[in-house]
Amino acid sequence: MLIKNGRLIDPSQDLDGLLDLRITDGKVSEIGENLEPNNEEEVVDAKGFIVSPGFVDAHVHFRDPGFLYKEDIFSGSEAAAAGGYTSVICMANTNPVMDNLETLKYFTDRAKESIINVYTISALTKGLKGEELVDMEEMIENGAVGFSDDGIPNMNINIVLEGIERAKNLDVPISFHEEHPALNKVNGINEGKVSKELGLGGAPNVSEDIMVARDAALSLHTGGKICIQHISSGEAVDIVRRYKNKGANLYAEVTPNHFSKTEEILLEKGALAKINPPIRTEDDRREILKGLADNTLTIIATDHAPHAAEEKSGPIEKAMSGLIGLETSLSLGITNLTSKGIISINKLIEKMTINPARLYKLNAGTLEVGSVGDVTIFDENETYTVENFKSKSSNSPYIGEELQGKIKYTIVRGKVVYSKGEIL
Repeated sequence: MLIKNGRLIDPSQDLDGLLDLRITDGKVSEIGENLEPNNEEEVVDAKGFIVSPGFVDAHVHFRDPGFLYKEDIFSGSEAAAAGGYTSVICMANTNPVMDNLETLKYFTDRAKESIINVYTISALTKGLKGEELVDMEEMIENGAVGFSDDGIPNMNINIVLEGIERAKNLDVPISFHEEHPALNKVNGINEGKVSKELGLGGAPNVSEDIMVARDAALSLHTGGKICIQHISSGEAVDIVRRYKNKGANLYAEVTPNHFSKTEEILLEKGALAKINPPIRTEDDRREILKGLADNTLTIIATDHAPHAAEEKSGPIEKAMSGLIGLETSLSLGITNLTSKGIISINKLIEKMTINPARLYKLNAGTLEVGSVGDVTIFDENETYTVENFKSKSSNSPYIGEELQGKIKYTIVRGKVVYSKGEIL
């Protein structure tokens, strides 16, 4: 395959220019100007488009095994490809929980049949109960890429500390969901103006802040690689910044929902905008934007969380938290970040490619010669209205919204898997 005439941006190599890209036998074989196609070589004309490494999402829920009516590896992979993602990492809150070799083997065998690269996190504790660590060494040896009890905060400090030390020896990250359950009255709704208007309790910033402070301090103390998941609080952003400046081996991801919207979206969209941790205030959003601009927040992850329609209906306090995000992620980044001068398109791509790939040591996120031929091609200027999804679920608050930035091609190992709206 030869990709011609596009603006190639690869932050891993500090490349940005009108360059052609050749892929041979599934790997990048040449980058240069005005490359000529070989005999029978497929040519993709990327004129007017940006050519980047395939996007990497370090935080998705494909609900496989156990909740296949919401999503499975294959439907989730199609949603990912439609969003420009060539590699994703699934969380461990499946049924059965991803805490044992049998479930891990089921997953990795199915993942081999996917149109994209699908990895999984292992649970940190057995049954996500926070009482006993999984066999961490065994899970990594058999294909897991890190650890997390995502969705359930880890409250047992002794277990947390031992887990960090063992993960450090394995050179893999532990990712933490940072909400103190004793402080949340109703999950998924920020405690403040909107929760009062709804006549409900909520989840306050301090619930996140004290957990982030704990794990940031443990990262500095141990040298362990810790990732703060889906950060939402402005104060938590500042805590991460301070500990990173002290030398903590600390990372933080942010979702497009938390840099795009404020708590008022709940009044308009109801449970479709209910997520854990909640979308918070404009002050929090501004601090998140600062964190993105100064590289305190280095990873954009979707926390793609499909639910059936009935699970998001009824009273908001009873509806499940979470929303799908793979198919709107790039557009929300361009609409709310690059087009407004918060970060450059190069930085957006960096936070969606090489940064998550390096944290989890994936063979992804770069177009260096010899690397796997995973490529995303998109139009940063095209606008569209959010309507249909490749995901099994449609729990998105962005339906009907006009966004900027459209995926044109998603290429995995040198083969086009998504082109102009269609899975191939």
